[in-house]
Amino acid sequence: MMRRYIEIYSIILRNSLIREMSFKANFLLWMIVEVLWFCGQIVFFSIIFGQVDRIGDWTKWEVVLLVGTHQMIAQLFQAFFFVNVANIPELVRTGKLDSLLVLPIDSQFAVSTKQFALDSIINAALGGVVVCVSLSQLGVVPTPMSILLYVVALGFGVAVHYSIMLGLAGVSFWIVRAQGLVYGYFNFLNIARYPDVIFPRIFRMIFGWVIPVVIIANIPARLLIKSLGQPTRLMLHLVIASSIVFWLSRVFWRFALRHYSSASS
Repeated sequence: MMRRYIEIYSIILRNSLIREMSFKANFLLWMIVEVLWFCGQIVFFSIIFGQVDRIGDWTKWEVVLLVGTHQMIAQLFQAFFFVNVANIPELVRTGKLDSLLVLPIDSQFAVSTKQFALDSIINAALGGVVVCVSLSQLGVVPTPMSILLYVVALGFGVAVHYSIMLGLAGVSFWIVRAQGLVYGYFNFLNIARYPDVIFPRIFRMIFGWVIPVVIIANIPARLLIKSLGQPTRLMLHLVIASSIVFWLSRVFWRFALRHYSSASS
């Protein structure tokens, strides 16, 4: 079963790459826009650190590493899932979801993997370069275990974004036009690039467990440079929170499908 889904996804990736390369100008332009936006984030924090030495327990280059980590997670999410999930309300509105539901594969897989964005992978790599530069500036050489935990944590961060947006997109089964919710969350996820210490305790509790947006970049960054001998506690927090939100999104998706009335019927 797993091999079958891997083969299907490999075909989807190949077709997406062919489509991307058919519009090279748009591909390059969008990539440049993303790079400029990312550079703007770095400049923003550089201005702040021109006035202060620390934000809580975060130094300038630690925050730059955090921003780079957020860039990697956000761009990987965009590459594999964002366009697909954001398009669910339109599929529901037009009835085009019907054609995906009759496929002999899982419906959630079908709606989540239709397109792939190569430019976002390149921008994610840019975030990786920023992380490496930050480590060099900090004089930190992470252990192989720290690197492994960091990479795994990035995956859990992507899963959190995907799960929350899938849940918001699922609301379209009732209100039909849910693009505002979906794109609203895409803007909201940018709070993940800020150090967690700037938020009030109650905010960190809500957005660290209930809607675990704050932790998705902060925990990977801390695992790499600030774990303080407690990587297990940090990783456990991320795993539990992301697993819960992923499970809830899966349950909600199945619940929403049971209440789906085709727009074409």
